[in-house]
Amino acid sequence: MLFVRRLSWFFRKRWPFYVATMLLISANSYMNTVAPRMVGQTIDSMLNGTLTRAGLSSTLWLLLGIAVAMYVTTYIWINALFGSSALLNKQLRDRLLAHWTRMRPSFFQRNRSGELMALATNDIEAVSNTAGFGVVTITNTIMGVIVVVASMIYFIDVRLMIAALLPMPLLTVAINVLGRRMRTHFTEAQQRFGVMNDHVLESISGQRVLRSYVQEKNDLAAFDRVTKDVMEKNIRVAQTNSLFMPAISAITGISFAIAIGYGSYLVVHNEITLGEMVTFNIYLGLLVWPMIAFGDFINILQRGNASVNRIEESLAQQPDVTDPIDPIRPEAAGDVAFRGLTFRYPGADVDRLKDIRLEARRGETIGVVGKTGSGKSTLLKQLLRQYPIPAGGVTVSGVPIDRIPLDRLLGWIGYVSQEHLLLSRSIRDNIALGRPEATEAEVLEAARMAFLSEDLERMPEGLDTIVGENGVMLSGGQKQRIGIARALLVRPEILILDDALSAVDARTEAAILDAVRRSRAGKTTFIATHRLSAVKHAQRIVVLDDGRIVEEGTHEELMQRDGWYKRQYERQQLEESLLEDGTNGAGTSGTNGTSGTNGAVNPS
Repeated sequence: MLFVRRLSWFFRKRWPFYVATMLLISANSYMNTVAPRMVGQTIDSMLNGTLTRAGLSSTLWLLLGIAVAMYVTTYIWINALFGSSALLNKQLRDRLLAHWTRMRPSFFQRNRSGELMALATNDIEAVSNTAGFGVVTITNTIMGVIVVVASMIYFIDVRLMIAALLPMPLLTVAINVLGRRMRTHFTEAQQRFGVMNDHVLESISGQRVLRSYVQEKNDLAAFDRVTKDVMEKNIRVAQTNSLFMPAISAITGISFAIAIGYGSYLVVHNEITLGEMVTFNIYLGLLVWPMIAFGDFINILQRGNASVNRIEESLAQQPDVTDPIDPIRPEAAGDVAFRGLTFRYPGADVDRLKDIRLEARRGETIGVVGKTGSGKSTLLKQLLRQYPIPAGGVTVSGVPIDRIPLDRLLGWIGYVSQEHLLLSRSIRDNIALGRPEATEAEVLEAARMAFLSEDLERMPEGLDTIVGENGVMLSGGQKQRIGIARALLVRPEILILDDALSAVDARTEAAILDAVRRSRAGKTTFIATHRLSAVKHAQRIVVLDDGRIVEEGTHEELMQRDGWYKRQYERQQLEESLLEDGTNGAGTSGTNGTSGTNGAVNPS
């Protein structure tokens, strides 16, 4: 069975629990057949006038003992089976999350967040339900049918058994056809559920944008269309599911009609007793549940198969970047060098970086500037190994980074991106994300270097302030400074600031950079920015254009050339001076505005 093969790693570990469950369910099935036989014997004894007080009493006590035994065994197998099902639920979620955390950006470009959420919720529930309730139904079906049919043959009459069970093959055909339809419809419903999840995520995370453009009604209308589609797909699942019970009821109804008709004939001709006929009909009633269970099993199995296929497809996707087979482990992060690196994003048609040659000696600060889309972030992200790169294209301490274990390489690097991810926790927890064991003094020192101390003093709860989902309670500048404090707290050998100060003013930026310079003596820093004043102090500045280095040198050297850097720097300085003059002018104009107005009124 495909489902069992896909989950063989789990069943191998939990087989004693499943074997015990099947044995106990089989015992229950046998005990179920004892009571009908005793009822039939009691009826015959009553008709024959041989029923005694002692015989009736012993029968009642035996039936009570069977009930107690069935209670105890049922309690045991339910705990064993559904405990295993809950464990499978947990382990699948653990495996999925562990697998996803190893994936690189290309994986999340191929797989929508809503689809991944559907896998971690609905699909895992369907799989664990198959490994729990599905085992109950199939065991009940197999053992119940075997025990009951054997009892019919041995204790009643084989001819009556054959006649009553003649319609049962029709049930297998019906269940098989409906099961295939169920699997198709359930897979479609799960896929649309993932689309709905995506829409919800986008709507919640984009509330500010939707409100600013007054698009709430349009978004609700679009969501209504998505939910209607999900509803229609689930209705098709429910409609298919609703056909199982009528098919089972109709076929079992025919079996009962045959049993009563043919059984009455046998009783009239003294080939079986009335008690045996009653016992046979009770046995036939006991077969109804296994038949229903079999229908439920096919239904559950089809859902489980569809879901386990989706989960396995996700787990089968391998990261683009993995640890090297023969790793080299440098003792420390030394010089960083890009050696003729050419890089193209997976699936792209053009190179994003072209023949990049750059060396950063340990302890240097390197500025990376250029127009929007010139490749600044792409260049710095190569150190994070998010995508495969040519062998030897980037080295650290003279070792190609594709030969350095990922945990060691990333352990050297502190990365502050343009987009800051904050957890829905306190500011303290967000800063200490990389070093949970950091003391409060260390956290406060990192916050001070990120120029966040004054903001904390204005917050009633200080470091314990809850930032809300993705920092919704904070400004853009505060988010960036928390990200910088987080990176500084881990004291990385290589710090990457990828346009990480775009949301703060020039003075705050200068103060933060000054603190970074003083705290990171002897350590390497890369700064990508649009504000060129942020890299004036760098030992080397590179200018990118269309993925190529078109200028390189110190600030002074670049200002002596009539290139993009000089023109852009002078333009930014002029804009800043005009802005300052405008601010001062507005203040003066506002002060003199009253006299100016009075002067205009007096002549009239």
